[in-house]
Amino acid sequence: MERSDDWIDQARGDLQHARNDLQDGFYEWACFSAQQAAEKAVKAVLKRHRLEAWGHSIVDLLNALPAHISVPEELYDMAIELDKGYISTRYPDALPSGSPRTRYSKKEAERFINYAQAVVEFCESLLT
Repeated sequence: MERSDDWIDQARGDLQHARNDLQDGFYEWACFSAQQAAEKAVKAVLKRHRLEAWGHSIVDLLNALPAHISVPEELYDMAIELDKGYISTRYPDALPSGSPRTRYSKKEAERFINYAQAVVEFCESLLT
């Protein structure tokens, strides 16, 4: 059963969750939710093409897209930064000191959300 519609729907939900976290001041969770939105959006495209969608690295998932899909270089740059938020946004021992809630800023959360929005929109364009 092909479920790319479910994956892109969840990506949109995660993006909204990130915006809610930003508004409520949970910047580390906004960054993580943004990463999750982008990850699930790319997985939606992979699933549409019946390709394996394994792992959490958005860069690796973008690299797994079919060869006929041209991924803009700036999207890779965004994915690189989003990938850095997968673990460090949640685990205090992933950072040199301090808890994630004290180490992520509003500006970072806004940037992560903007990057995730770009990835989601790119993936949506491939699914229509």
